[in-house]
Amino acid sequence: MKLFKAILLLFIFISPLKANTIYNLIKIPNLEIYEIKTKNKLKYFFAASSFRLGVKKNIVCLNPSKEDLDLKYKTIYKNLDKYSYSYLKKINLKYIVLCENLSISGINTAGIPDNVMKTLILDINFNENFFERVIHHEVFHIINDQYNELFEKTEWIKFNNSKFKYAECSTCTEKLGLETYKNTKGFFSEYSKSTASEDMAEVYSHMIFLSQKDINKIKKKDPVLNKKISYIENKIKEIDNSFTF
Repeated sequence: MKLFKAILLLFIFISPLKANTIYNLIKIPNLEIYEIKTKNKLKYFFAASSFRLGVKKNIVCLNPSKEDLDLKYKTIYKNLDKYSYSYLKKINLKYIVLCENLSISGINTAGIPDNVMKTLILDINFNENFFERVIHHEVFHIINDQYNELFEKTEWIKFNNSKFKYAECSTCTEKLGLETYKNTKGFFSEYSKSTASEDMAEVYSHMIFLSQKDINKIKKKDPVLNKKISYIENKIKEIDNSFTF
């Protein structure tokens, strides 16, 4: 009887204990473990119930259904498995949080990177057409935040036509389209034209997502993107010389 009570108490307290441990790691409430035994040592958590973050509690993410979670995890794992443990350690990414309908101040977003907490929150319900590429877009923001001194915006801006101007912030513009241009003219997508950092993220994500053959074609026909692609490649090599796109 005493043994039964001990097992029952352990069962009751183990979930809160895990939740508290996760919160102490990354300061996000209501999370549970999805998978922590991965080849590159990324640890995946999911929102067991919805949560709010930020000083004004303006970051909102809802808990996903098990069916959606299981389906999207395979896609996310496939994409993030490209990154080695060594590379992830250098860019300071260790934890992935999965939830649905992620938003900041009511504006939907694919992901929220936090290099200080080594965490990337991903919306598994994001547009299916761009979901895989956007994973790498958000990874770049982790990289950019971790190595901000490497990615010079003033240098990047010089690649564009002198008449072109970025917006002051990614939410200060209506240029939100993620569809890849057929005729690039220096930019992979409409969203690339929002800010320099979003442009860099779009270049990086396309370099990861497209085949090397397609990237080489783009470099040959688009001199501006040729410079941008080379720039990103060189900067990533400074972080990890063994990394290949």
